[in-house]
Amino acid sequence: MKWLRQVYDWMGSKVDSPYADWWLIFLFFIESSFLIIPVDPLLILYCITNTKKSMYYATITTVASVAGGWFGYFIGAVLWHSVGIVLVKWLITEATFYRFVARYKLYQHWVVLFAGFAPVPYKAVTISAGFCDLPIIPFTICSFLGRGGRFFLIAAAIKRWGPQIKDIIDRYFNQLAILFVIIFIGCILGFFH
Repeated sequence: MKWLRQVYDWMGSKVDSPYADWWLIFLFFIESSFLIIPVDPLLILYCITNTKKSMYYATITTVASVAGGWFGYFIGAVLWHSVGIVLVKWLITEATFYRFVARYKLYQHWVVLFAGFAPVPYKAVTISAGFCDLPIIPFTICSFLGRGGRFFLIAAAIKRWGPQIKDIIDRYFNQLAILFVIIFIGCILGFFH
């Protein structure tokens, strides 16, 4: 979990920079389309630093995440054979991806909504949405509901209990990171089996 702490500390150094919002937007965009980084700690960090802007941060991260989801959708729909398969092999196994596609075709919009809210690799959902030709409007609505619900819930909690949460995160960062990984793996195993 050392790398995660390094990302958290690195982002902490960016929070007060003139480009802080752009860093946040950029990281939430790429997380939704191709990069595996847990973004929730970044949103928490920003909200704790300036609790008055918590809802603003939830708004820009939701929009950036959905825009990144559109890019992931594009990868799945248009660039699958050149880029998509490479990303899937980098993120998960090809067999896992095709199991996901089978489930995805069965549950479609519910998968997007669930994955947007739960700690599962959202980029797998966005790429497979394009690959499976899910209509873009329902994909977008479910993405806004799932991602927005998650990020606004985090922002509201920070706005309410900000300093206490920061102390807990700083004190128990490694344990919280391990807990996140366990929940993440549990969600993936639950979905694919």
